[in-house]
Amino acid sequence: VQLQASGGGLVQAGGSLRLSCAASTRIFSSAVMGWVRQAPGKEREFVAAIRWGVGSTYYADSVKGRFTISKDNAENTVYLQMDSLKPEDSAIYYCTKDHDWGKVVTAKATYRGQGTLVTVSS
Repeated sequence: VQLQASGGGLVQAGGSLRLSCAASTRIFSSAVMGWVRQAPGKEREFVAAIRWGVGSTYYADSVKGRFTISKDNAENTVYLQMDSLKPEDSAIYYCTKDHDWGKVVTAKATYRGQGTLVTVSS
């Protein structure tokens, strides 16, 4: 499967961005989709995850209450709505996929697409 993320850009602190990730193949109900990010010089960090079938979600503490992960089953697309952005949210954001919830929420998912750069200015 190929995962193509888009929607990154430059935004001022307090602003919003919406990232999208389209999968090249159908996403089955057993799948878990997620977002991770990596800033320069830092380790990859889990951001958010969603169970494709039931839609349950999970967030890193650092983004809880500000970011929202959602999905469009018909379009095989997952979204990340990012509000109240902070400079420390600046990173390359990657879409991920696995069937193992644990792998996704520990940023170790089997599939990871090309990222999209998010830059938040202060």
